[in-house]
Amino acid sequence: MTDPAPAITQPTPTAVAVRIWDLPTRLFHWTLVVSCFGSVVTGKIGGNLVDWHMRLGLLAFTLLAFRLLWGFVGGHWSRFVNFVPTPARLVHYLRGGSVLEDRSWVGHNPLGALSVLAMLGLLVAQVGTGLVADDEIANTGPLNRFVSNATALAATGWHRHFGSKLIVALVVLHIAAIVYYRVRKRADLVPPMIHGDKWLAPGVPASADGLAQRLLALVLVLACAAAAVWVASFGS
Repeated sequence: MTDPAPAITQPTPTAVAVRIWDLPTRLFHWTLVVSCFGSVVTGKIGGNLVDWHMRLGLLAFTLLAFRLLWGFVGGHWSRFVNFVPTPARLVHYLRGGSVLEDRSWVGHNPLGALSVLAMLGLLVAQVGTGLVADDEIANTGPLNRFVSNATALAATGWHRHFGSKLIVALVVLHIAAIVYYRVRKRADLVPPMIHGDKWLAPGVPASADGLAQRLLALVLVLACAAAAVWVASFGS
Protein backbone atom coordinates (compact mmCIF):
# COMPACT_ATOMS: atom_id res chain seq x y z
CA MET A 1 0.00 0.00 0.00
CA THR A 2 1.56 3.24 -1.09
CA ASP A 3 0.79 6.88 -0.64
CA PRO A 4 1.39 9.23 -3.58
CA ALA A 5 2.21 12.22 -1.36
CA PRO A 6 4.35 14.17 -1.62
CA ALA A 7 4.37 12.88 -5.17
CA ILE A 8 2.91 15.01 -7.94
CA THR A 9 0.62 12.62 -9.77
CA GLN A 10 0.87 14.46 -13.11
CA PRO A 11 3.84 16.14 -14.83
CA THR A 12 4.22 19.82 -14.00
CA PRO A 13 6.94 22.35 -14.79
CA THR A 14 8.37 21.85 -11.29
CA ALA A 15 8.15 18.04 -11.17
CA VAL A 16 10.60 15.42 -12.37
CA ALA A 17 10.19 11.70 -12.91
CA VAL A 18 11.98 9.82 -10.11
CA ARG A 19 12.59 6.07 -10.09
CA ILE A 20 10.94 4.89 -6.87
CA TRP A 21 10.40 1.17 -7.48
CA ASP A 22 13.35 -0.62 -9.05
CA LEU A 23 12.69 -3.41 -11.55
CA PRO A 24 13.47 -6.28 -9.11
CA THR A 25 10.94 -4.88 -6.61
CA ARG A 26 8.30 -4.54 -9.31
CA LEU A 27 8.88 -8.07 -10.61
CA PHE A 28 8.77 -9.39 -7.05
CA HIS A 29 5.47 -7.64 -6.42
CA TRP A 30 3.63 -8.94 -9.49
CA THR A 31 5.10 -12.44 -9.33
CA LEU A 32 4.04 -12.68 -5.70
CA VAL A 33 0.51 -11.63 -6.70
CA VAL A 34 0.38 -14.50 -9.20
CA SER A 35 1.89 -16.93 -6.69
CA CYS A 36 -0.58 -16.01 -3.94
CA PHE A 37 -3.59 -16.14 -6.26
CA GLY A 38 -2.52 -19.50 -7.66
CA SER A 39 -1.80 -20.89 -4.20
CA VAL A 40 -5.24 -19.93 -2.91
CA VAL A 41 -7.02 -21.40 -5.95
CA THR A 42 -5.06 -24.66 -6.01
CA GLY A 43 -5.33 -25.02 -2.23
CA LYS A 44 -9.12 -24.62 -2.30
CA ILE A 45 -9.60 -27.02 -5.22
CA GLY A 46 -7.13 -29.59 -3.95
CA GLY A 47 -7.03 -32.98 -5.64
CA ASN A 48 -4.56 -33.17 -8.48
CA LEU A 49 -3.72 -29.49 -8.01
CA VAL A 50 -2.04 -30.08 -4.66
CA ASP A 51 1.29 -30.59 -6.42
CA TRP A 52 0.92 -27.17 -8.03
CA HIS A 53 -0.04 -25.71 -4.66
CA MET A 54 3.24 -26.96 -3.24
CA ARG A 55 5.23 -25.68 -6.23
CA LEU A 56 3.66 -22.26 -5.88
CA GLY A 57 4.48 -22.38 -2.18
CA LEU A 58 8.14 -22.94 -3.03
CA LEU A 59 7.95 -20.05 -5.48
CA ALA A 60 6.59 -17.89 -2.65
CA PHE A 61 9.47 -19.15 -0.45
CA THR A 62 11.94 -17.95 -3.11
CA LEU A 63 10.23 -14.58 -3.52
CA LEU A 64 9.95 -13.88 0.19
CA ALA A 65 13.55 -14.87 0.88
CA PHE A 66 14.63 -12.55 -1.93
CA ARG A 67 12.48 -9.67 -0.66
CA LEU A 68 13.89 -9.96 2.85
CA LEU A 69 17.41 -9.73 1.45
CA TRP A 70 16.42 -6.98 -0.97
CA GLY A 71 15.11 -5.00 1.97
CA PHE A 72 18.75 -4.47 2.98
CA VAL A 73 20.55 -4.15 -0.37
CA GLY A 74 17.86 -3.11 -2.86
CA GLY A 75 16.95 0.26 -4.30
CA HIS A 76 16.66 3.21 -1.93
CA TRP A 77 12.87 3.06 -1.46
CA SER A 78 12.81 -0.75 -1.27
CA ARG A 79 15.06 -0.85 1.79
CA PHE A 80 13.35 -1.38 5.12
CA VAL A 81 15.34 1.42 6.71
CA ASN A 82 13.80 3.90 4.28
CA PHE A 83 10.14 3.01 4.72
CA VAL A 84 9.59 1.26 8.05
CA PRO A 85 8.12 4.03 10.24
CA THR A 86 9.43 4.99 13.64
CA PRO A 87 6.78 5.35 16.38
CA ALA A 88 7.18 9.14 16.15
CA ARG A 89 6.53 9.16 12.40
CA LEU A 90 3.53 6.90 12.81
CA VAL A 91 2.00 9.14 15.49
CA HIS A 92 2.73 12.21 13.37
CA TYR A 93 0.96 10.64 10.41
CA LEU A 94 -2.07 9.49 12.43
CA ARG A 95 -2.43 13.02 13.79
CA GLY A 96 -2.69 14.34 10.26
CA GLY A 97 0.85 15.63 9.95
CA SER A 98 1.92 16.99 6.57
CA VAL A 99 3.61 14.49 4.29
CA LEU A 100 5.66 17.31 2.85
CA GLU A 101 7.72 17.30 6.01
CA ASP A 102 8.94 13.75 5.57
CA ARG A 103 10.32 12.34 2.32
CA SER A 104 10.32 8.81 3.75
CA TRP A 105 6.65 8.71 2.77
CA VAL A 106 7.42 8.86 -0.94
CA GLY A 107 7.40 5.06 -1.19
CA HIS A 108 4.99 3.92 1.54
CA ASN A 109 3.12 6.02 4.05
CA PRO A 110 3.44 4.74 7.66
CA LEU A 111 0.20 2.73 7.56
CA GLY A 112 1.09 1.39 4.14
CA ALA A 113 4.51 0.35 5.43
CA LEU A 114 2.91 -1.49 8.34
CA SER A 115 0.58 -3.28 5.94
CA VAL A 116 3.56 -4.34 3.83
CA LEU A 117 5.31 -5.72 6.91
CA ALA A 118 2.11 -7.48 8.01
CA MET A 119 1.69 -9.06 4.60
CA LEU A 120 5.32 -10.21 4.49
CA GLY A 121 5.05 -11.62 8.02
CA LEU A 122 1.82 -13.47 7.27
CA LEU A 123 3.19 -14.91 4.04
CA VAL A 124 6.35 -16.07 5.79
CA ALA A 125 4.17 -17.77 8.42
CA GLN A 126 1.99 -19.30 5.68
CA VAL A 127 4.98 -20.70 3.82
CA GLY A 128 6.60 -21.88 7.04
CA THR A 129 3.49 -23.73 8.22
CA GLY A 130 3.08 -25.25 4.76
CA LEU A 131 6.58 -26.67 4.94
CA VAL A 132 5.71 -28.74 8.02
CA ALA A 133 2.00 -29.34 7.35
CA ASP A 134 0.30 -32.73 7.20
CA ASP A 135 -3.16 -33.08 5.66
CA GLU A 136 -3.47 -36.60 7.14
CA ILE A 137 -4.35 -37.95 3.70
CA ALA A 138 -1.43 -38.12 1.31
CA ASN A 139 0.50 -34.87 1.47
CA THR A 140 3.05 -33.53 3.90
CA GLY A 141 5.40 -30.59 3.74
CA PRO A 142 9.08 -31.34 3.05
CA LEU A 143 10.10 -30.41 6.62
CA ASN A 144 7.30 -32.35 8.31
CA ARG A 145 9.70 -35.04 9.51
CA PHE A 146 11.49 -32.52 11.72
CA VAL A 147 8.48 -31.57 13.89
CA SER A 148 6.16 -33.44 16.21
CA ASN A 149 2.74 -34.61 15.10
CA ALA A 150 1.07 -32.04 17.36
CA THR A 151 3.14 -29.23 15.84
CA ALA A 152 2.37 -30.44 12.32
CA LEU A 153 -1.36 -30.54 12.99
CA ALA A 154 -1.32 -27.07 14.57
CA ALA A 155 0.63 -25.73 11.58
CA THR A 156 -1.83 -27.39 9.20
CA GLY A 157 -4.78 -25.79 10.99
CA TRP A 158 -3.20 -22.36 10.70
CA HIS A 159 -2.18 -22.90 7.08
CA ARG A 160 -5.59 -24.10 5.90
CA HIS A 161 -7.81 -21.80 7.93
CA PHE A 162 -6.60 -18.77 9.92
CA GLY A 163 -3.53 -17.93 7.85
CA SER A 164 -5.24 -18.10 4.48
CA LYS A 165 -8.21 -16.05 5.69
CA LEU A 166 -5.95 -13.34 7.11
CA ILE A 167 -4.00 -13.11 3.88
CA VAL A 168 -7.19 -12.77 1.84
CA ALA A 169 -8.38 -10.07 4.27
CA LEU A 170 -5.14 -8.10 3.87
CA VAL A 171 -5.32 -8.41 0.09
CA VAL A 172 -8.88 -7.07 0.13
CA LEU A 173 -7.77 -4.20 2.37
CA HIS A 174 -4.89 -3.47 0.01
CA ILE A 175 -7.20 -3.33 -3.01
CA ALA A 176 -9.68 -1.17 -1.07
CA ALA A 177 -6.89 1.31 -0.28
CA ILE A 178 -5.92 1.49 -3.96
CA VAL A 179 -9.54 2.18 -4.92
CA TYR A 180 -9.85 4.78 -2.14
CA TYR A 181 -6.82 6.73 -3.35
CA ARG A 182 -8.02 6.49 -6.96
CA VAL A 183 -11.57 7.66 -6.24
CA ARG A 184 -11.16 10.07 -3.32
CA LYS A 185 -7.66 11.47 -3.87
CA ARG A 186 -7.42 11.12 -7.65
CA ALA A 187 -4.13 9.29 -7.25
CA ASP A 188 -3.45 6.04 -9.09
CA LEU A 189 -1.05 3.88 -7.12
CA VAL A 190 -0.77 1.08 -9.69
CA PRO A 191 1.25 2.71 -12.54
CA PRO A 192 4.36 3.41 -10.39
CA MET A 193 4.48 -0.30 -9.54
CA ILE A 194 4.45 -1.02 -13.27
CA HIS A 195 6.87 1.53 -14.73
CA GLY A 196 8.64 2.43 -11.48
CA ASP A 197 8.46 6.23 -11.57
CA LYS A 198 6.61 8.97 -9.73
CA TRP A 199 6.45 12.67 -10.56
CA LEU A 200 8.07 14.40 -7.60
CA ALA A 201 9.52 17.68 -6.54
CA PRO A 202 13.22 17.95 -7.44
CA GLY A 203 15.70 16.63 -4.91
CA VAL A 204 13.98 13.38 -3.93
CA PRO A 205 16.56 10.55 -4.09
CA ALA A 206 15.94 7.88 -6.72
CA SER A 207 16.31 4.15 -6.31
CA ALA A 208 19.30 2.61 -8.05
CA ASP A 209 17.99 0.51 -10.94
CA GLY A 210 20.88 0.00 -13.30
CA LEU A 211 22.45 -3.13 -14.72
CA ALA A 212 24.61 -3.77 -11.64
CA GLN A 213 21.58 -3.57 -9.35
CA ARG A 214 19.60 -5.95 -11.53
CA LEU A 215 22.45 -8.45 -11.76
CA LEU A 216 22.72 -8.41 -7.98
CA ALA A 217 18.99 -9.12 -7.78
CA LEU A 218 19.38 -12.02 -10.22
CA VAL A 219 22.16 -13.56 -8.13
CA LEU A 220 20.02 -13.26 -5.00
CA VAL A 221 16.97 -14.78 -6.70
CA LEU A 222 19.01 -17.74 -7.95
CA ALA A 223 20.47 -18.27 -4.48
CA CYS A 224 16.98 -18.14 -2.93
CA ALA A 225 15.63 -20.54 -5.56
CA ALA A 226 18.48 -22.94 -4.81
CA ALA A 227 17.58 -22.73 -1.12
CA ALA A 228 13.94 -23.53 -1.96
CA VAL A 229 14.99 -26.54 -4.02
CA TRP A 230 17.22 -27.73 -1.18
CA VAL A 231 14.34 -27.43 1.31
CA ALA A 232 12.03 -29.30 -1.07
CA SER A 233 14.56 -32.13 -1.32
CA PHE A 234 13.83 -33.13 2.27
CA GLY A 235 10.42 -34.30 1.14
CA SER A 236 11.79 -36.67 -1.47
